[in-house]
Amino acid sequence: MTSAERPSAGAPGVLVDRDGTLIRDVGHLSRVEQIEVLPRAADALRLLRERGLKIAIVTNQSAVGRGLLDEKGLEEIHRELVKRLAAGGASVDAIYYCPHHPTEAVGAYRMRCDCRKPDTGMALRAAAELHLDLARSYMIGDKPSDMDLAARIGARGILLDAERAGNSAAAVCDIWEAAERVVADLEARARSC
Repeated sequence: MTSAERPSAGAPGVLVDRDGTLIRDVGHLSRVEQIEVLPRAADALRLLRERGLKIAIVTNQSAVGRGLLDEKGLEEIHRELVKRLAAGGASVDAIYYCPHHPTEAVGAYRMRCDCRKPDTGMALRAAAELHLDLARSYMIGDKPSDMDLAARIGARGILLDAERAGNSAAAVCDIWEAAERVVADLEARARSC
């Protein structure tokens, strides 16, 4: 992404993947009953919020495009997720999702779009609406597409990968460790100014 494509500079923020990062990945989640907030997820979001960071969930949701649920059902799932996070003292500023898939979706959802991670559409929208400086922001997720998105927008990517966490400087076990890494990085940046 060129500087001309990047929204005007704002504050640092955190983009967070949903499935496998905040909640257990059950494949194509399609019912509220399937939501299982991962341990320490609410604590991690609260820690980030205490540091003054805006938080946006960015999630590929091809379950909509595949016809496994409709957008109204997805909105219900997201309302319940926000409610459960709030019960743990956490909040998010926005949730962005991509319902498309280039080959597996049906109807109008079957398309190549600019919002499906690792493409930058959701991140650019979050930056514009939340006034984020993506170059000073973070992307936390559990998939290579999350890290590819981070690279494309110039954010710092933090990969959740319990198997590699001890062997890779880029990987951590869970979102709590990712939040701690964000806080440590912010403090190091502040000291270097």
